[in-house]
Amino acid sequence: MQSIVTKQNVNSESIMGAFAAKIDSAGFTTWIAPLQIEIDGCCLNLIAHNQFAADYVKSVYGNTLENIAADFLLNLNICVRSNNNVIQTANDNVICEYSPVKEKQNINKKTGFEKFIVSDENMFAVAACKKIALGDASFSQLFIHGSEGCGKTLLANCICGASDKKVVLMSGGQFVSDFARSLRDKTIFSFKDFCRNCDTFILDDVCALAGKRATTEEFIQLVMDLRNSGKNVVLTANVAPSALNGFDRRIQSLFASGLVVDMVAPNAYVRRSMLINAGVDVTVASELSKHILQNGHLVNGIINKIKTYEELMGEHVNMDVASHLLGDVLEKNKTPISMVKSMCEKMSVSYDEICGNSRTRRLTRARQIMMAALKNSTNLSLTEIGNVCGGRDHATVVYALSQIEKQKSMDLMLNAEIEEMVKLCK
Repeated sequence: MQSIVTKQNVNSESIMGAFAAKIDSAGFTTWIAPLQIEIDGCCLNLIAHNQFAADYVKSVYGNTLENIAADFLLNLNICVRSNNNVIQTANDNVICEYSPVKEKQNINKKTGFEKFIVSDENMFAVAACKKIALGDASFSQLFIHGSEGCGKTLLANCICGASDKKVVLMSGGQFVSDFARSLRDKTIFSFKDFCRNCDTFILDDVCALAGKRATTEEFIQLVMDLRNSGKNVVLTANVAPSALNGFDRRIQSLFASGLVVDMVAPNAYVRRSMLINAGVDVTVASELSKHILQNGHLVNGIINKIKTYEELMGEHVNMDVASHLLGDVLEKNKTPISMVKSMCEKMSVSYDEICGNSRTRRLTRARQIMMAALKNSTNLSLTEIGNVCGGRDHATVVYALSQIEKQKSMDLMLNAEIEEMVKLCK
């Protein structure tokens, strides 16, 4: 009975409304709304303005549109027609040449990986990037994830600086804007060729593609084409593939199918080395490294501030000057979050992992130890402890503390670990 009602009420407005209800707003506005609707008997013709648009709608939205047409008892036909109703065979997307918008990149061909300070935690990630730069990697793609300021972008630039082969490096934001620009300027095929005409393609910050369905579909096809051609793909993100928001499971699975490595924020040794390499006094660098958050961006900001001060004031920066100059960024009083981050550094886990949803044995044990240390060294309530450890609820903290109490009597090393964490919190 429903089908009969649907058939009787079929018109272009109702069909377009059904499309809008099933397709995300961005995709509908960009691709579906510009289509002309023509109903010819039992056939629903969707008329695109050029061949590329027709092909794209078929590949990305074809199944969804066919199902909606079937609800109206119509067969779907996506085509291109000119004013005289002759199907167009020419493609106007090759009229112009695509040229990428240049982004400023700090790439030094002479140094390559020499400028990257390697820690024990990041040694594996650096080794994988060096293999990519040499062009003899047996894995593809390489997915690097870690919190902000851990060195992902610097590693991407190091690959460019160390590689003798053609490397295309784009930020996620640049890929999104250039893809949209190529559609507008009708240079999409030139854009596709530019991205594929390389030995290594690097996309820095995959998260910029989240929620942008058309751009994501284009990028996934790019990754598949590059992999099938035996070329290297390097991706970076703030989180692991399984924790990416705005991507479906199919895409998460694809990103996880290569080599996935995690990056840890710079520890005290790396922070000290960064400061010394930039010309900061050794004594000042040693002291500052103890009071700076684990964030490479923050360290670079401090270096710029010290250099600028010395240049403008003509005065060498000692610890007294640094304390006054950097009072806004140095950790003076420990906050619950800074305590957790200090414990993360000591236990070689990232703060994002502790706050994430992973329940691996290593992370679960680390969370429980941190909760016990916070309980023994602060006056925080159990709810507050749960909040700083990734938004855990009261019951989770109670369970964690009970598990620690059961294990303490049988595990002397656990007692020592908790005591060490307590000292970090004081």
